[in-house]
Amino acid sequence: MNIDNLYSPEEAGQILKISKYTIYEMIKRGELTAHQVGRHIRISDSQLKAYLSQLKGSQNIFSGTVIHKDDEIFVDIGQVLIRVNTTLSGDVKISVDPDDIILSKQDVICSAKNIHKGKVIDIKEDDMNMRITLDIGAPIKAVITKTSYKEININMGDEILTMFKTLSVKDVKYIYNVRGSM
Repeated sequence: MNIDNLYSPEEAGQILKISKYTIYEMIKRGELTAHQVGRHIRISDSQLKAYLSQLKGSQNIFSGTVIHKDDEIFVDIGQVLIRVNTTLSGDVKISVDPDDIILSKQDVICSAKNIHKGKVIDIKEDDMNMRITLDIGAPIKAVITKTSYKEININMGDEILTMFKTLSVKDVKYIYNVRGSM
């Protein structure tokens, strides 16, 4: 079993360079998940990492439920099933880095088992790359080079395939609620 380090709100505050009272408020607002251990609140490394990833805005973070179907493991995030590699069960959070997502207008035979058709709902350009948001039943963000963007000829409203490997799904972990159990 791989167990994260657990921090008190005061220790988590020291790591993030904020007060323990701000940590309590973040937990109360649902911005930061935490474990209820007896009468104490503890924050794990992976919970801090998930929070920082959300701040960065670069992660696709989804909440869902682990299900088993046809000898495969998925996380049901609502209208979408995402293949995962986990021993966890119940409610979890998962993330997929936008850099790990491949976009294509054509069917492709590949090792990626998460293949979802989506509609382009947002396109943003930065200095080096294009940030494409697609609706696959849930919004998902992909980052591609400007060259790929031009070659694929992506436009708002286009139907695009999003692909990512099962092993690209990171931070599969339980969702803990400080007001109760998982």
